[in-house]
Amino acid sequence: MLNALILFAVTFATGLAVFKIPVIKPIYFKYSLAFSGAYLFTLTLVHILPELFSEASSPYQIGLFVVLGFLLQVVIEFFTEGVEHGHLHHHEHHESHSRIYTLLIALFIHALLEGSLLGHPSHHHHEEDNTTSLLFGMVLHKIPEAFALASVLLSSLTKRRYILLCIVCFAAASPIGILGSNFIGDLQIITPKGLEILFGIVAGNFLHISTTIFFETSPEHQFSGKRMLCIISGILIAAAVEILL
Repeated sequence: MLNALILFAVTFATGLAVFKIPVIKPIYFKYSLAFSGAYLFTLTLVHILPELFSEASSPYQIGLFVVLGFLLQVVIEFFTEGVEHGHLHHHEHHESHSRIYTLLIALFIHALLEGSLLGHPSHHHHEEDNTTSLLFGMVLHKIPEAFALASVLLSSLTKRRYILLCIVCFAAASPIGILGSNFIGDLQIITPKGLEILFGIVAGNFLHISTTIFFETSPEHQFSGKRMLCIISGILIAAAVEILL
């Protein structure tokens, strides 16, 4: 429950911040993305995937579902245009309401799946796992994601109450994923094998997000000392949190 509250609070607060800081310098945004992308990429390799494959009854089959989850995120990104990994869109014209609804639905599905990674059903081999590193990674991911979404909403919707409603719905998606994952696990609504498949798909989804953020912060392939420092910091902090906590 605490993880769900933290994710909701961070996402909602960041979404509200766009009213006070409607524009942010792209270079600062890229540095923050480089750090969060490096953190998520490291976390995916040293925490999510090892845990998934070590607990899977059939690692080879789970590998296929990881690939399926990766492809699912490719489809989701077609509708979100990269908002979920911090793409700031500056529109000269308002987006249509149908486009906004499609964007929100796609992001809601993405965040719902993402949140389920923090759910630990009692029969899915998770005992008293420390999820601090994973929670911190998701918080780092939610900050640019929520800011980018709120920026799109601010440029497309005229009524503030509609913007706030959209932000609340998005902020609630990952917490619902956490609670839903626990619920279906505790009540054994689906089998342990079904949960393995679900988490395989979600892991593939997360792998796509982390690699995309990590590699797209330098599309020109130019060396930047500050960017490299952000990447190294993200990797070292992720490794330290994973080892020490």
